[in-house]
Amino acid sequence: MEYHNAVLLKETVDGLAIKPNGVYVDVTFGGGGHSKEILSRLGEGGKLYAFDQDKDALENKIEDERFTLIHENFRFIKRFLRFYGVKEVDGILADFGVSSHQFDVAERGFSTRFESDLDMRMNQDSKLSAFEVINTYTEEQLRDVLFQYGELRQAPAMARVIVHERNNEPIKTSEQLKSVLKRFLQHKKENKVLAQIYQAIRIEVNQEIEALKELLLQTPELLKDGGRLSCISYHSLEDRLVKRFIRNGLFEGEPERDVFGRFEVPLKKVGKLIVPSAKEIKENNRARSAKLRVAEKI
Repeated sequence: MEYHNAVLLKETVDGLAIKPNGVYVDVTFGGGGHSKEILSRLGEGGKLYAFDQDKDALENKIEDERFTLIHENFRFIKRFLRFYGVKEVDGILADFGVSSHQFDVAERGFSTRFESDLDMRMNQDSKLSAFEVINTYTEEQLRDVLFQYGELRQAPAMARVIVHERNNEPIKTSEQLKSVLKRFLQHKKENKVLAQIYQAIRIEVNQEIEALKELLLQTPELLKDGGRLSCISYHSLEDRLVKRFIRNGLFEGEPERDVFGRFEVPLKKVGKLIVPSAKEIKENNRARSAKLRVAEKI
């Protein structure tokens, strides 16, 4: 199955500071690019577990006795690692982007390039799809989704139009949705606004923000002392959460300080924010908005 190149491949795996006999987890297996790079640096005693909720990714399973692919959402990382007798690991890698394969298969409904049914499910067994979000959410719920996850200032008006139009007939396809929202798609900004709308719906369908928070909250307990977390984010919502969690151990607000103004956090930042080179962006356009942050368990 065709998957494009893994983003920031060397940099992300470098961030894990691989120990040849260590235990690692790639929570976003996809095409297996990052996993293959980790395995290439592991010795015979090393072990790699990978997670992916998408059935299509299972076809990329790597035949290696050091490798185990778990068909589950990474929000359940601790539970399923325990199933394999693993309580602590040396490193966790996460690439939070939608895979190129998911964008390129028209019927999955992730891309604005194709006409398709409203779907956008990363887990094809999930009951919640883009169709349900667009056709059953209240106006207030739609407004919140579009505003919070798409950062769309016109979210209230968009939600109102969607609810009005779906009362005439269900909105089933991407072309219908574009037609309903065409007044908001100014010619020069059409692609940008559409991308924001799709992002908002996709995040809601897949509960991406909740899953990301649940993963991050489990990492301090899962990582051994000195273990590494290496995360690639693609939009500000995700990156902000990763950055705040590394800095404060919280997603919002400030940590409690002692009388001297000091506070304890489970992770410490390693190095600076890393972004792709101009060369990588030219070779792989999907990398253009990627941001890599690395942290270590204190």
